[in-house]
Amino acid sequence: MIAAAIVMLLLSILLLLWPFVVYPAILGRLQERPVMRPMRGEALPSATLVFCAYNEAASLPDKIANLRALKARHPALEILAYNDGSADGTAALLDAAADILTPVHGPGRAGKARGMKTLAARARGDVIIFTDANVTLAEDAVARLLAYYADPLIGGVLGSLVYDGEGASSSAQVGGLYWRIEEGLKDRESRSGNVMGADGSIFSIRRELYPDFPDSVLDDLVVSMSVVFAGRRLIKAKDVVAREMMVGKREDEMRRKVRIAARAWHTHRYLRPQLRRMAGIDRFKYASRKIVRWFGALWMATGGIAALVLLWQWHPLGAVGIFLFGCGLLSMGYGKRTGMLASLTDIVLAYGATMRGIMLAARGRDFTLWQPAKSRMDAPRMENLPVGKGPEA
Repeated sequence: MIAAAIVMLLLSILLLLWPFVVYPAILGRLQERPVMRPMRGEALPSATLVFCAYNEAASLPDKIANLRALKARHPALEILAYNDGSADGTAALLDAAADILTPVHGPGRAGKARGMKTLAARARGDVIIFTDANVTLAEDAVARLLAYYADPLIGGVLGSLVYDGEGASSSAQVGGLYWRIEEGLKDRESRSGNVMGADGSIFSIRRELYPDFPDSVLDDLVVSMSVVFAGRRLIKAKDVVAREMMVGKREDEMRRKVRIAARAWHTHRYLRPQLRRMAGIDRFKYASRKIVRWFGALWMATGGIAALVLLWQWHPLGAVGIFLFGCGLLSMGYGKRTGMLASLTDIVLAYGATMRGIMLAARGRDFTLWQPAKSRMDAPRMENLPVGKGPEA
């Protein structure tokens, strides 16, 4: 009993630390794969920038101003925007910007995946650039991104997302820390070959690689992974910078994590045949960054049980006391919005929300539609967007 509990505890600790400590260390020892850069004066490929919006009237003024700056710098840039049945003035704002973008109004709520497929079918650029309605891009982002396509092996390029508003709450602080770790993992994955998928804030692919897929999956993950499945490289560019406001309220963030986890599980099941055919190094990356982390709540639970079993063998009343003390700390942390205790509680809740999303998906629940987080829209936005700087790949 004691030996089994020790093994379970150590294994749980290893699996919890794997995506954040062990996996990055392994990536750091892999051989670097350089990216060919364009020759001086070489023409960049044409591009279409696309995004979907649902009830984003609060975010669109900043977004449209940013698009005007991008369009002024790149007059040939095609911009397509999909309105997914909004009811808050989003449609009017997009129509008013018809001088720089083409608004496409859906028949009603259909979800982001359906909207993106509609826009991709209309795109004419050699490269499709995907972004979100609440994300702004550095003015040099398009040119820097397109330059990577001078390498014929490159099929997709991710940008680097910077979150604003981390000081709003413990949820925002935890989310910001998590995202910085995530960005670092993508940088290391890119250095050694392929990144294991993109989020919707800023990424791009060659138009001919755009796949077909059902509306229930995460379109960002399916579209970006199609590059890897096609035998091209999916890389991340540090010098392609985007910005987004952090979700400020715990409730908004937990709902978002449940929805994303559920759709990620549907996506994983849909992609399973293609995932099995990937190169061994990419299968290792995918399992390390995604699957191991999805079950973080399970590793926490098994590790906690193992620790309690060991404590029980030593002092039964002590084990009960520590269990009750831990429950009390979580209860206190749940009642707080800032501070170390609140942040630790948010970490536990985030793992729990992810596990709940996977369990819902396993029972057949899907989350095709989405709702913008009000705590993100209410947060103050940064006035100045810096030009991206840093290493190029």
